[in-house]
Amino acid sequence: MRVLLIYPIFPQSFWSFEKALQLLDRKAMLPPLGLITVAAILPQTWEFRLVDRNVSTLTDVDWEWADLVIMSAMIVQKEDFLAQIREAKRRGKTIAVGGPYATALPQEAQAAGVDFLILDEGEITLPLFVEAIARGDKQGIIRAPNGDRPDITITPIPRFELLDLEAYDNMSVQFSRGCPFQCEFCDIIVLYGRKPRTKSSQQLLAELEYLYNLGWRRSIFMVDDNFIGNKRNVKLLLKDLKIWMADHHYPFHLSTEASVDLAQDQELMDLMVECNFNGVFLGIETPDEASLTLTHKHQNTRDSLSNAVDAIAKTGLRVMAGFIIGFDGEKSGAGDRIVRFVEQTTIPIAIFSMLQALPDTALWHRLKREGRLIESDDAANINQTTLMNFVPTRPLEEVTREYVRGFWQLYDPVNYLDRTYRHFLKLGAPRHKSKLRKVTWKVVRAFLTIVWRQGIVRETRWKFWHHLASIYRNNPGVLEHYISVCAINEHFVEYRQEVRTQIEAQLADYLSQKRQLESSQLEGSTGNQRDSIAV
Repeated sequence: MRVLLIYPIFPQSFWSFEKALQLLDRKAMLPPLGLITVAAILPQTWEFRLVDRNVSTLTDVDWEWADLVIMSAMIVQKEDFLAQIREAKRRGKTIAVGGPYATALPQEAQAAGVDFLILDEGEITLPLFVEAIARGDKQGIIRAPNGDRPDITITPIPRFELLDLEAYDNMSVQFSRGCPFQCEFCDIIVLYGRKPRTKSSQQLLAELEYLYNLGWRRSIFMVDDNFIGNKRNVKLLLKDLKIWMADHHYPFHLSTEASVDLAQDQELMDLMVECNFNGVFLGIETPDEASLTLTHKHQNTRDSLSNAVDAIAKTGLRVMAGFIIGFDGEKSGAGDRIVRFVEQTTIPIAIFSMLQALPDTALWHRLKREGRLIESDDAANINQTTLMNFVPTRPLEEVTREYVRGFWQLYDPVNYLDRTYRHFLKLGAPRHKSKLRKVTWKVVRAFLTIVWRQGIVRETRWKFWHHLASIYRNNPGVLEHYISVCAINEHFVEYRQEVRTQIEAQLADYLSQKRQLESSQLEGSTGNQRDSIAV
């Protein structure tokens, strides 16, 4: 069986970082970890070919080679995902799909003509799919019986060798699935449950060893949605990982995602830094405690959020964070309060979005009951450049204008450099000396490009040189990482304009439709009054 694995195009988004990646001739931030894990779970007597459409071209030769096509995608990849399903059917190929998008909205994949829906987690459903193929089934919907979730200690090492390693800036590994919290808007607990399940330390170390033997020596992102969901098992991993990293002379820098309560566990933070973690993404969402309580994000209300950010940064973990505007009951000025919080806490990369109701979440079900969900053909295609997909409790135009203004302020090039500088001044220095990148012509060229654009051409020039010299004097251990975060400014210079242009265009359409509706309702009311007078 010859299996063509296709990963659809990931559209420009907050995390795509195209302009920054171009500096080092990288094509994507992260590889499709799900698909290479699928390749490891399926029979190893089958042949596999991976085409990540974000880094390479899908050719006629690829299509002709395949007996079976398998795809996985996130919701944001909807457009190309559906297009490739249609193309596979046009070419007469059997196509099976799975992953977060297909699991959340299987009817959309079905409507496009898919043959097999392999939903839920692959450790359970992929063997059932193999059995269906062996029986000669031509189509089917395969789900985990009784909503079962797999023991991921059985998950094999992903087939990393299928990747073009030079195309990616970061590599991905996963230690755990699931999160113990119950945030109303989050789809992670829908997809993976509230009981965090982990691999064994030996499994994760075997994956790192495999990457090491393939020659990978750059950053690795631990894609767990909450790395510290099971603190006991995470600490066991980190104690073993600390030894492995020392034995291998710290070949990787690591980063991950975690809940804010990480700040309450100094031992855990210290272990992460000892293992060469240098960054963590936090779901802060908003400094407004009432909104946090309403959306059931109680873990963010127990201690000072600003103190938590400081504690994590001072330990040596650069903080990235997510922020959301548009919660029910939110008071005016929420966007400005988020901007002030980000500036005060000096978080360099703050992903700022309007609240969206993701399919099958508690928020989605509540809004549907209340008749406030906006369901349309584009309802699943949601990111930082789309309006909210439900009716908020305060005027949509007010929320939208605060959002656009806030995003524009956060990623003003001077503001971004200032905030990054202040964050790296207080950032704890790395515990270990390691050379993340060799000094190659690509690295030199990338640095010179940053110097030219940010240190000479743009209005950032004086800030750039002052901040660079100050970091070199006061915290030289973070200098290389500081420059890499400066490079990300190249992405935001363009992306903030994209956000403003697209959101303002959609808002104008919304207001135009609103005025037309109000006008027609007024005309109808006037007509009724005339009829009444005539009678």
